[in-house]
Amino acid sequence: MTIGSAGEHTWRYRLWQHLCGAYGGPFTFVGPREALRDPATDEPTSYAYADPDFPRAHLAGWGEGWCHMAPLIGEAVRTFRADVLLVSLGLIDLGFYTNAEQTAANVRTFVDEARAARPGIRMVLLPVIPNIRAQQDAPFAAQVTEFNERLAKTAADLDTPASPVLLATPAPSYDIHTDTYDGTHPNASGEHKLAASFADAMWQSWDLGGPYEVRDRGNGR
Repeated sequence: MTIGSAGEHTWRYRLWQHLCGAYGGPFTFVGPREALRDPATDEPTSYAYADPDFPRAHLAGWGEGWCHMAPLIGEAVRTFRADVLLVSLGLIDLGFYTNAEQTAANVRTFVDEARAARPGIRMVLLPVIPNIRAQQDAPFAAQVTEFNERLAKTAADLDTPASPVLLATPAPSYDIHTDTYDGTHPNASGEHKLAASFADAMWQSWDLGGPYEVRDRGNGR
């Protein structure tokens, strides 16, 4: 969802475009990684966007979830002095590594580690979005539902004035048939909807940015 594959723009790029339009001033994304996945080799690869000013840094990894990021987030926050964390994780955890309860426990560890590195950090957490496995696998769908409920409760429980935690709301119109290219990973319209989920949460709760507007309808993946 976040690292992207070769040929994709990613929701990070869509959100950056939105924030550029909202602010008209400098800001950046930070993190220790810049690569995306090369589907031909299933390995990280370098890439370039049409806009050379796009800040490509992130802490995403293909096939990595809450269980992988919880041990890494403290060092990343401490080193790169992140102010806001935008997190889209969970599907891979539930699919391969942990159940809903264990995944929610890793969310708490992630938040604790981020705050230990930077006590005033803000966080926006995206629930697991619609995906084709949840449509075809009833037990997995039940785990997704349970985790999303636990994530909402965890975000509410961990939210503090000093270090706010928001739960982003995926667009009700998000449709795996029109907003993904394989039933799971977002295409251009899906990228915009994920970017809007983060942008609208920050705008509504913190007055950061502004209401999301699609600024490049002509772009493909």
